[in-house]
Amino acid sequence: MAATPYIIGWGHTPFGKLDNTDLEQLIRDAALPAVASAGLELKDIDGIFVGHFNGGFVRQDFSGAMVAVAIPEFRHIPSVRLENACATGSAAIWAAIDALQSGRVKRALVIGLEKMNTLPSSQIGELLLRCSYVKVEGNTPGGFAGVFGNIASNYFERFGDQSDALASIASKNHVNGMNNPYAHMKRDFGFDFCRQASEKNPFVAGPLKRSDCSLVSDGAAAMVLSLETIGNATVPAVKWRSRTQVNDFLPLSMRDPTQFEGAALAWKKGLADANIGLSDLQFVETHDCFTVAELLEYEAMGLAPHGQGAKVILDGVTTMQGKLPVNPSGGLKSKGHPIGATGVSQHVMAAMQLSETAGDMQVANAHLGAVFNMGGAAVANYLSILEKV
Repeated sequence: MAATPYIIGWGHTPFGKLDNTDLEQLIRDAALPAVASAGLELKDIDGIFVGHFNGGFVRQDFSGAMVAVAIPEFRHIPSVRLENACATGSAAIWAAIDALQSGRVKRALVIGLEKMNTLPSSQIGELLLRCSYVKVEGNTPGGFAGVFGNIASNYFERFGDQSDALASIASKNHVNGMNNPYAHMKRDFGFDFCRQASEKNPFVAGPLKRSDCSLVSDGAAAMVLSLETIGNATVPAVKWRSRTQVNDFLPLSMRDPTQFEGAALAWKKGLADANIGLSDLQFVETHDCFTVAELLEYEAMGLAPHGQGAKVILDGVTTMQGKLPVNPSGGLKSKGHPIGATGVSQHVMAAMQLSETAGDMQVANAHLGAVFNMGGAAVANYLSILEKV
């Protein structure tokens, strides 16, 4: 049986439009607090794993090598970059854990980062569409919002208008984001604003309005991982109960676009490997790149049968006062979605919950939580079940 990995330290920058912050500064602002909070010195890190999608947002590639440019003490430490669309951060985490469990690395630093606000919105949309099946979906109007707009349209045609549910998800996550000091958008828009199309909240793609879409954000997050806890760490350690990756077909035409089957398999396997049920969790951080994604993820995680996800949010199950708070951090919708940083950020948010250091975001008595991060439209599906030590 593989040794249990621990999160022993973390760092997180604010997410937002960080015009005056370059890649090097993002790396420093996330990595240095992560190492310090783990109770370690820079020389104690012996493997670095960088999640950075890039895809053309910045000219600089070869991101693994940028860590030593930002922090010269890492000059001779092995460093590698991972990419897996919007699940890039989780791909870096998985690689770090594999290295730890192989015995090659003793203490790993994982950094997820992205600087997206470098191009006009139309070009950003074109770059993100590279994470679709380009042969067929690469010219979808509206970019990735168009891809999810088509998913929402198909779902609405089959199961009826879900606009109330989507607006409820958006308003829930904006309320939660008000309490997240790192969030890109700390503003409560309310259900009515999210529900009604307006000049400030126009339709973007299909039934999706601007309020249904995650933000184009810059930012970074970092974690230190180890197979043992450190006595002088300044944060309590958090450990994995299970970790799962399940992939699905990239082309939406090869599967039912109204259900995330790969995600559902990841949840089924992850919960079974952790030897728990969904009701044992106190919270979930899930990948709400669009509100319809969170709706479909309710069904994938088993909160509702296919086609009935709306009932979950309309009954208040996933609010902070509900049975299973989903995205207490505000999620991608409010916190922001710097592609390479997202998976790492979600794990940091979960670690804060389980170590009871989440401040105003804190879920009471949180000792088991889950992180679901996906690349593409539920193509690369990563699930972590994490627990308090």
